This record gives sequence, C-alpha cells and structure tokens, in this order.
Amino acid sequence: QVQLVESGGGLVQAGGSLRLSCLASRRTFMPYDMGWFRQAPGKEREFVAAINWIGGSTTYVDSVEGRFTISRGNTKNTVYLQMNSLKPEDTAVYYCAAGLRTGNSAAPVRYDYWGQGTQVTVSS
Repeated sequence: QVQLVESGGGLVQAGGSLRLSCLASRRTFMPYDMGWFRQAPGKEREFVAAINWIGGSTTYVDSVEGRFTISRGNTKNTVYLQMNSLKPEDTAVYYCAAGLRTGNSAAPVRYDYWGQGTQVTVSS
C-alpha cells in the first residue's frame, strides 16, 4: 500500500500562484503515471494534469494549459503542481493520484491510489 499526502493548498487572490506537493509514503514508489485532479462543490472530479513517471511526458486539461505545470521532484516519490495566473474557477479540492498501469491518464478509474485532497480557493 502507498499513501499519498497533498499539501500547499490555501487561499489566494485571482492572478496569484500556489504550488501543490504530493508525497508518496514509499520512497521507491514507481508508478506509471502521477496525476492531479480537482473537484469543485456540486461538480464531478475533473482531470487537471498528469506526468508519465519514466519518460516525463505531461498532459493537461485545456483550461489550465500554459498556467499550470506538473513536475517530478528530485526524490522519486514527490510530484508537484505549480499553478500560476489562478482564476476563481480554479477553486476546488485538488487530489493527487497514482496509476500503476498504462491507460488514459485523464480517466479517474485507472488510478490506483488517491490522496485526501487539499483545498484551493481563489478569490476574485
């Protein structure tokens, strides 16, 4: 079993930045993909970004392309989400997820482990 713990959420004004971190409990953890999802009140969980753990290729939902950056930490068990030019519509609980198999990186069902989430609130 692997636990994922997110941190870095908070309250920020529109146009500001936050960096989310996700730490996996196992230092030698080797997933296929790591992803970030978000869920706003009354809405379904939405894909935000993913990174292939071996090759480093990344994918983003169109609404965050050019504003958010997903990256791996220097240690093998950390993934980050740098969020710039934040908008009120980015307000949500952000979840880190790890997938052990190949598949559609934007589909929640293919991820095997999930964190508890961290709240991001962007004020206008």
